Amino acid sequence: MYTYIKYKWRNNPLRESIKPPVEIRYQKELAALEAADTARKPQNWRLSPQAVRTFILGSQKPVTYQGESISIRKKYFGNDALVERCIITLAGNRGLMLVGEPGTAKTMLSELLSASISGVSTNTIQGTAGTTEDMIKYSWNYALLLAKGPSRESLVPAPLYVGMERGILTRFEEITRTPAEIQDSLISVLSDKVLNIPELGDDGFLFAKPGFNVIGTANTRDKGVNEMSSALKRRFNFETVMPVREVALEKQIILNEVGELARENGIDMTPDEEAANLLASTYHELREGVSAYGHRIDKPGAVMSTAEAVSVYYQTMISGYYYGDSSIDMDCLVQNLVGAVSKENKDDLGKVKEYFSTVIKDKSSKEGGLWKKYYEARKWLHPDPSGKVRRLSVCTIGSLPLCGCRAPFCGRYRMNIPEARAILPWCSDPEAVW
Repeated sequence: MYTYIKYKWRNNPLRESIKPPVEIRYQKELAALEAADTARKPQNWRLSPQAVRTFILGSQKPVTYQGESISIRKKYFGNDALVERCIITLAGNRGLMLVGEPGTAKTMLSELLSASISGVSTNTIQGTAGTTEDMIKYSWNYALLLAKGPSRESLVPAPLYVGMERGILTRFEEITRTPAEIQDSLISVLSDKVLNIPELGDDGFLFAKPGFNVIGTANTRDKGVNEMSSALKRRFNFETVMPVREVALEKQIILNEVGELARENGIDMTPDEEAANLLASTYHELREGVSAYGHRIDKPGAVMSTAEAVSVYYQTMISGYYYGDSSIDMDCLVQNLVGAVSKENKDDLGKVKEYFSTVIKDKSSKEGGLWKKYYEARKWLHPDPSGKVRRLSVCTIGSLPLCGCRAPFCGRYRMNIPEARAILPWCSDPEAVW
């Protein structure tokens, strides 16, 4: 089976895709670890549990493969003990359920586990409200079904069927977003490791080969959408993936992920460590509700995840690459931050504005540098939509029609918030701030 999988992916066009699968992206590392692996391994596993751990958590010692020294870099930044427990769970007879806040790398961890254990990470069920049982188990080619009747030839295997037939892992993403009756269709498969296909009669039993198991993921924010039944929960070992707790670690994740995205998309620009540290600090403090200086912060309801921070940084980076001078612009960074924070609740913008007025203002005066530019970019935060009257300072660009209202303005104005919102984001005058 492994010969087939390795041949299947070698020289595959997926290598040139936007996001190659894990087994393609890290093909050399996997091949080097497999060649050097002498530890005990469960039946049908590509790598031993020790080598799987090394692949995910990295190693300071390179591996020699075909005369080349291959570095095994760290891919998952989090709880190392959690990774070890996940590997041991998959070596047993229970499924693995990864739960946690959105953006905590649950999907990435499941991909890394699948690629290193089974050699393929794409055997996946994407859970949605419209997921049906035939998307999980099997369906039929109705032309062949009418011509030849129910048979293995007319059966179209779905990911669960494929996993059982080949003895590989099946990934089930966002399982709590699927209807309860669809979730419960997994119970008999996880318990007995057998899939019954009634249409095939006595030949309709598919027994899972060694190596088969299920990795599920679920967001804690979706817990109430379709709560898992107690019977199904008992078939899984649950592991909670927590958000990153250290700013330095979050900064490193941002740099690693953005660097990888830049290489994959041909962006010839080196990530700015100082800007990454600034963004990591912002997300960490807003998520935790307390600043490094001890300020108490009103936490936004939006998901302030590391994945969102990576997205904000990368959007700012490519904006600087295509529109700017290949540097991270603080105005653009704050604009992208506004978009990320306001997607769920517009009231969160007020909390971010208050954060800038206290924490960032304090850091700007004490640390200066990029923090000062970051604080000056606060003009891109939308004002509080309360209708409260505020005053803009004199606009020094004369009568140039550069405002959002598309009308010349100059001098001192008293205006309500809707008028200010129309003007402020388009004004190029650095003095025209609140």
